[in-house]
Amino acid sequence: MHLTLLVPGLLWPREILRDTTFDLPLPALSQLLGRGRRAHFTGEEAWLASVFGIAAPLPAASLRLLGDGGDPAQHEWLCLDPVHWRVGDGAIVLDDPARLDLDADEDQALRELVAPLFAHLGDIVAPAPGRWQLRLRQPAAIQTAPLPTAVGRQVDPALPAGDDGGSWRKLLAEAQPMLHAHRVNRQREARGQPTANSLWPWGAGRLPTAAPTGFRTFWGNDAVMKGLCSLEGIVVEPLPPGFTKVRGDVLARHDALLRSPPSDDAAGWRAALACIEEAWLAPALAAVKSGVLRRLTLVACGHARGVQVTIGRGDLWRFWRKPVALADLAP
Repeated sequence: MHLTLLVPGLLWPREILRDTTFDLPLPALSQLLGRGRRAHFTGEEAWLASVFGIAAPLPAASLRLLGDGGDPAQHEWLCLDPVHWRVGDGAIVLDDPARLDLDADEDQALRELVAPLFAHLGDIVAPAPGRWQLRLRQPAAIQTAPLPTAVGRQVDPALPAGDDGGSWRKLLAEAQPMLHAHRVNRQREARGQPTANSLWPWGAGRLPTAAPTGFRTFWGNDAVMKGLCSLEGIVVEPLPPGFTKVRGDVLARHDALLRSPPSDDAAGWRAALACIEEAWLAPALAAVKSGVLRRLTLVACGHARGVQVTIGRGDLWRFWRKPVALADLAP
């Protein structure tokens, strides 16, 4: 029995982590980081691509559509998500798209607004509010930044590049005043809600073929990962509120740290990390120590970085390996 816990949003630059966690007791996490066997990688997408045997960048659009219950068939798909650009530190920054929380009527109205602008490229479908997919008539010759890794960063360096990058940037520029003037955004602005003032293209490609992973179950709600697991027949279940009995090899994704980055909401991020420590890491380590759980792997991601730490019962007896603070793993 092996639990792999994927926690995006856990890694940040050292200064941010030290300022945010300096007085936060995290004994289970520190023991895991100190006594576990560590391997570094470049980010969540690279880790998923390696585990599922798929070339990076992941075709997130087709995978997400599959995870949402749609049928990507053999079409080329591109995520074209409504997003909010905000001014931060003298630059335009991509806000967390979860804060938009568009309802079904708002989503449909905005989709119908921009659909004619992209009609020459393909048709927009949305299996869930805020998750738009463009079924492309032909592959898009653009290089894009995955939405999850672009959140909180400056927009300009992450805009579409490549042979068709210029035409895509022009389309986005044309969509922005249309979105700004629409009644949905005017009403949201009047209510103090963030507006859907731009779009974010990313994750283009066809549905891939995945390699066997050994996982029996996936716990989580991320639609891209649900799609990946569907390719392999991995059972998908909601994430439990805390560590529970593991049958076979289980992959779990905990998204709480994505909802409140420490640079925006240090108190919220600290509270979420403390909850992961108490509800997941401490009981999972206890289960490893007692032999109930054979291995525990923590996959920590964030800021285009990642570290995988695996610990077994024998590793816990390596007393000469001192605990390691989370900030000490950061550059």
